[in-house]
Amino acid sequence: MFVVFLRVVIIYVTVLVFLRLMGKRQIGEMQPYEVVITLIIADLATLPMSDTNIPLLNGILPLAILVLIHFLITILTRKSIKIRRFMSGRPVVVISPKGIEYQALKDLNMNIDDLLESIRQANYYSFDQILYAIIETNGKMSIVPTSENAPATAQDVNANNPPANLPHVIISDGKLIKDEMKEVELDNKKLHKILSHIKVNSLKELIILSIDSKGKIYYQKKGENFRLIEDINKEISI
Repeated sequence: MFVVFLRVVIIYVTVLVFLRLMGKRQIGEMQPYEVVITLIIADLATLPMSDTNIPLLNGILPLAILVLIHFLITILTRKSIKIRRFMSGRPVVVISPKGIEYQALKDLNMNIDDLLESIRQANYYSFDQILYAIIETNGKMSIVPTSENAPATAQDVNANNPPANLPHVIISDGKLIKDEMKEVELDNKKLHKILSHIKVNSLKELIILSIDSKGKIYYQKKGENFRLIEDINKEISI
């Protein structure tokens, strides 16, 4: 029992030292190759802990080799832009001044719901608040807001901004979300009027269509820039 306890302590301290040498970045900040190495280290470390037939050195040596590989890759990516792009990829713009970059979303294997979740986590709730949204190489999203939605400065403290209204996504990637229609008291007849107004014959033409309680509509057709209607109630009778 004491031997098992001693092996666990030694492996734990060894892994801790190796991870400290690799840097202090959190899992969410790691590049893909760093995540892979970390997961392999975690898996290899359990083998000599649970199997006393494996010599301790044979358990520690693979961990040391992985840490060495990590340092070599880090040096190479620091020296070479091509290697860095191959190992880590490139940042991808998923929202631009044109609207949602639909092909970029498909390339990242993301859908509209994933995109909505990411912008909500960044405290933005409508696509028209965002000038650029970029998926970084570590998977996190960076957002450049439009000038009117940029964080307030000391000069803006006394500004009277209108209350925000949460938009409800009615059509996402060509599919109708009926539950969201109820939230804004939108029935099929009203929706048909809106689609006719924006000259949409089929839901499949739309990447997204959202509406808030004030009647502001954000929509984007495939292959086109996004468009905004500040108050649909003023343009058509619904």
